[in-house]
Amino acid sequence: MSTPGPRSLAEALRLRDDASLSELLRARPDLITPVPTDLTQLATRAGTRASVVRALERLDRFAQQTAQALAVAGDPVSYGELLGLMTGDQGDPAVAAALPRALGTLRAQALVWGDDERLRLVRTARELLAPSAQHPSPTGLGPTVQEATAGMSPGRVQEIVTKAGLASTHDSVSAVAALTGLFSDRARMAALLAEAPAESREVLDRLVWGPPYGQVTADPAPRLRWLLDRGLLLPTAPGTVVLPREVALHLRSGRAHRTTEPMPPALEATAAHRPQVVDATAAGQAYTALATVEELLKDWDEGGPAVLRAGGLSVRDLKRTAVALDVAEPVAAFWVELAYAAGLLASDGEADERFAATPAHDEWLQQPADLRWTRLAEAWLTATRTAGLVGGRDAKDRTLSALGPGLDRSAAPEVRHRVLTLLAGLPEGTAPSAESMLARLAWERPQRREDDLRARLARWTLSEAELLGITGRGALSAHGRALLGAPAPTARAAESSGPGDKLPVHHTPVVVEPLSPAEQAVASAAAARLLAPLLPEPLDHVLLQADLTAVAPGPLQRPLADVLGVLADVESKGGATVYRFTPGSVRRALDAGQTAADLHAFLTAHSRTPVPQPLAYLIDDVARKHGHLRVGAASAYVRCDDDALLNEIMADKRAAALRLRRLAPTVLATQADPAALLDGLRAMGFAPAAESAEGDVLITRADAHRTPPRTPPEPVPDGPPAPDPTLLAAAIRAIRAGDLAATAPRKPTAAPLAGGDLPRTGSAETLATMQAAVLTGEALWIGYVNAEGSASQRVIAPIRVEGGFVTAYDHTADEVRTYPLHRVTGVAELADEA
Repeated sequence: MSTPGPRSLAEALRLRDDASLSELLRARPDLITPVPTDLTQLATRAGTRASVVRALERLDRFAQQTAQALAVAGDPVSYGELLGLMTGDQGDPAVAAALPRALGTLRAQALVWGDDERLRLVRTARELLAPSAQHPSPTGLGPTVQEATAGMSPGRVQEIVTKAGLASTHDSVSAVAALTGLFSDRARMAALLAEAPAESREVLDRLVWGPPYGQVTADPAPRLRWLLDRGLLLPTAPGTVVLPREVALHLRSGRAHRTTEPMPPALEATAAHRPQVVDATAAGQAYTALATVEELLKDWDEGGPAVLRAGGLSVRDLKRTAVALDVAEPVAAFWVELAYAAGLLASDGEADERFAATPAHDEWLQQPADLRWTRLAEAWLTATRTAGLVGGRDAKDRTLSALGPGLDRSAAPEVRHRVLTLLAGLPEGTAPSAESMLARLAWERPQRREDDLRARLARWTLSEAELLGITGRGALSAHGRALLGAPAPTARAAESSGPGDKLPVHHTPVVVEPLSPAEQAVASAAAARLLAPLLPEPLDHVLLQADLTAVAPGPLQRPLADVLGVLADVESKGGATVYRFTPGSVRRALDAGQTAADLHAFLTAHSRTPVPQPLAYLIDDVARKHGHLRVGAASAYVRCDDDALLNEIMADKRAAALRLRRLAPTVLATQADPAALLDGLRAMGFAPAAESAEGDVLITRADAHRTPPRTPPEPVPDGPPAPDPTLLAAAIRAIRAGDLAATAPRKPTAAPLAGGDLPRTGSAETLATMQAAVLTGEALWIGYVNAEGSASQRVIAPIRVEGGFVTAYDHTADEVRTYPLHRVTGVAELADEA
């Protein structure tokens, strides 16, 4: 005699072991936020619409197709019937082999319960997936005969039954059942359709795969009339007809879906490179990423662009940043957002709010290059801010700006992690095509919305990983694999192929779970160790040339780069950086406190070539003129021991805008401020120096503007976080304990319990029952209200009652606890079989 299956989802959950419940709660963490009091409440929460929608959206395509087939099947349905819906009359070995896995997934996530003879889809999932006029089913099927004839008159139902060749019945219920039996019988249905005119069969062929609805006139054509008379098309509204589900399934040979996809599509490789080439390419791009972020923050060192009133960076400032970095605007937005996510820049919070580097930026600059890269890569992996959205529109049709609100997408970290995991599953050096990657992601997480955000996130991930140096030539690098925490590959790619070659990819899928902060720190350290040898060593020299340029054949050590950045202007960048010396750049170094002797000594010490004579002359010439003119505050004045030089200034037409007047043979005054006077004289070709009120030359250095200490932006979570093993164990223990208290059999009481399920007894009776239980060692069922006012029910074995407290072994908590008696609402004895 077979054991009866569970009668409800709650009963099905009670039959699970702790490992199965852990799997459920790990897959659907919203079910333990907060922790349910018992398994009945867990089952109720698992059937709520929001939770079911979230669970369905996280299924792969074949699991979703299985759920859709269950929604159009009977309730309950056997495994054999479900298999028939998925494979059809002809069968499909691949689908038959994959169906147990898909059904196991649905069961594990509490979307399906019951044994193989009585499978049931949870009611909310059936309501979401079952066909209706408002929400068509992805299967393309329509309502059943019973549903479509619900509002039809009994006389019309009898007419259809008679026309279909069936005997008339005494009531509509039996008539609909007879019609359903006809349409579900393959042989009789084939005989009926054999009589159909060819034009009528064409109508059915157009509706068979959906949508199943069609429009008819008040006087249907003969081909439609033939179908309507026999119930092969049924009216649902004036002018609208539908193909009944049973008819469609017969025409489809029993298949619920036109195409079933039991297996994920394979990744298609476009090229394979030697791993060493991939790692070198990725390392070169990693160095470029560091240089780009440094250049961005250096450009904003004295205070960056202003913050828009609505927050973010203006379109004009983003364009200027893109020009300064020599990249496209979308790429500039990526670098800006990456620096923000890493905590290297933020708004300063002043009244005239501007973006600037943070104090963390200075600490970051002092770290080795490999550690600086891992900080950027870690920030990118976990960031929910999505630079690809910059320039788009939000729900209110407002432009989304870089560093502004509205750029968070909670799915971004999960998509990035999944894309990199798929890359990690390929042989070393293999680069897949973007289309096959998108097809794979679409199978793993089908999107019902037209705006497929996950596809866009995947495309952005592929391009951003290349920019950041996690991938090289489209393949995952060794340090990128280590950063992800993926295992070392077992196969190596073939020799380099052409970019258009299509290579078969044979690999074992790699499962890489997101890392905890501690695990990520270990993975980042491993990535840094792999990357460090591939990065170029900073140089301590440049090559000076006679055309007033200096060539840096590689990255420069920081002190050299900082001084050279003041003394010369960057003319071009690439594998080698070219600096150009100009009178303005040399004057800038002199303004910063350097002397001509300092500059000669610096160049001699750091040049592999002799200092060219034109450069030495340029430095000496600018130094000789530098400070000859002195500018101070009158509003502003100019003084010079050489009155002939002042006469030259007064005679120059370009000085008219300064409105200078002579106060003494060696002094000129103006109403302009000193800064404007300095700029004006420098524009005329002079080299004035600012001086203090005491007559000392002022050394002008650019003041680095820093924000107050800032924390990086927090990622926006995609639903409740996945519970850790400790939380899972505690939650299951609490749920089991609550369920034990809720389901423990109790002795009948003289009066029914009042106030809900909790027992209600007077204080004297409660005390007496407790004391008796101490003597007999029996367990009691109690109601308890804690200090926060939350009521619960517990099963306890009292050990001691004294001082207004009861000390007892709490079966629900599996430990000894003490409870105040005044918080016990009542007690009840358990039945003997408990």
